[in-house]
Amino acid sequence: MRHGVGYKRLSMKSAHRRTLLRNMATSLLRHERITTTLVKAKELRGVVDHVITLGKRGDLHAIRQVSSFLYDDDVTKKVFSDLSKRFADRSGGYTRILKTGPRLGDAAESAIMELVDYKAPATDK
Repeated sequence: MRHGVGYKRLSMKSAHRRTLLRNMATSLLRHERITTTLVKAKELRGVVDHVITLGKRGDLHAIRQVSSFLYDDDVTKKVFSDLSKRFADRSGGYTRILKTGPRLGDAAESAIMELVDYKAPATDK
């Protein structure tokens, strides 16, 4: 039985898994859209939601928690200045996962993960 299992192990040790999620969270919050596997995207969803919720809280302890988790100070500033205002009226569910089908090479189920209010940059044609 699976009682008490709160996360996927992702076939790696805990330090590697934590580093992977920190890297992916930093990249997602910087670029607002990343491509990854479906299982990693589902695991990342809760991490990014928690970081944005801390950004909305905005006190000193939340700033220290986010800056100790994310790898880039510019992304930390973006969470507290830009993203906290953009998601002020939303009470959760800040990310969207779009399935893109099997990945070439190993046929892993791939997905695009993006923030809910992501707008693709306009291309000049």
